[in-house]
Amino acid sequence: MASTCKFVLGTWKFRYNFYSIAGLLLLGFVFAALYLTENSKSFLEEETWPNDSVPHCDLFSGKWVYDNVSYPLYKGKQCSLMEDDFACEKYGRKDLNYQKWRWQPHDCDLPRFNANALLEKLNGKKLVFVGDSLNRNQWISMVCLIESSIPPSSSKSLIRKGNFLIFQATDYNATIEFYWSPLLVESNCDDLVHHRVQTRIVKVEAIEKHGRQWTDADILVFDSFMWWLDPKLTIIRGSFGSSDAIYNEVGMMNRKYGMALNTWSDWLEFHINRTRTKLFFMSLSPYHEMGEDWGMETGQNCYGETKLVVKEGYQGTTTIGRMMQIVESAIQKLETRGLKVEFLNITQLSDYRKDAHPSIHRKFWVPPTEEQLTKPESYSDCVHWCLSGVPDIWNVILYSYILRS
Repeated sequence: MASTCKFVLGTWKFRYNFYSIAGLLLLGFVFAALYLTENSKSFLEEETWPNDSVPHCDLFSGKWVYDNVSYPLYKGKQCSLMEDDFACEKYGRKDLNYQKWRWQPHDCDLPRFNANALLEKLNGKKLVFVGDSLNRNQWISMVCLIESSIPPSSSKSLIRKGNFLIFQATDYNATIEFYWSPLLVESNCDDLVHHRVQTRIVKVEAIEKHGRQWTDADILVFDSFMWWLDPKLTIIRGSFGSSDAIYNEVGMMNRKYGMALNTWSDWLEFHINRTRTKLFFMSLSPYHEMGEDWGMETGQNCYGETKLVVKEGYQGTTTIGRMMQIVESAIQKLETRGLKVEFLNITQLSDYRKDAHPSIHRKFWVPPTEEQLTKPESYSDCVHWCLSGVPDIWNVILYSYILRS
């Protein structure tokens, strides 16, 4: 009797005799085909990683891998849009290994940043970073990533307008902007250039002046943490300069921050076009002011640091979890109201990078005093990040989310 092989509703029914090799061969071919099909499926899933696999992979859990072949993603000195606050190599930093570290998630690979793919996605659209100087740090990183990858002949421009810095890739009809709003809500620190004031005053219930400037954005990327750490920050009810204004000293930083985030979330709920605008919030960018966190003497900070923290799960004392919980709570409330905000938790991966701050390698708008010069730690910037550097990874992660949206 000849062997038969029949496929019925996804199951195999197989009958054979020992004298039929043909049936065995046929079965082998079938299983081989199934194996190749399954592997082809896996291959395709890898190829379409940014669209299909991001939700199933924790991009924020991983380790830094030294990679002097693929990194840096651009040369800071060759970026015409670089700002002197972040241009560490220009201002004398000799050790450049901080540029050559790649973030490696545990369970997948980050995609390679592709400026053309991003600009195609942003064709006819507007991406706006809203926040403080750390958000500006990330914006500069983004425009440097893009400028380094598009042809030199490609038309581009940079416009300063009010609180905006506007980068336009004309050939792609794409706009990438930064909007200065360090506390998100209105304050006396809202001038893009002249925001250094002795006493910071904030209107925690007022955001309209800012919000109406970026309502038409297709993608909004927010941050606001560092400026809330000022213990002297005062709340005002009423108009700035008005004799009827009421000033309150609210001692609890978290309470002030929570009030502002409520104003921010309420405004988004009623003014954002849910079918058009994608929303992101960057988590706290850690700073490295306390060297004792990684075994140095008290009083030491990021000055002179050239190596990463290698202990997995490291968390410095400047990582203020309660503030991030306030943001996450505001985001969760918005989600229950039908508005999705992606919280990009870059805090842990950045906390390892005590080596990657400008320290003394930047332009000082107010020159250090003679006393400060004898102790470089006293005027080191351990808050912002050298470029190229850590914010490039933030943008690669942001890029992967934008591509799948």
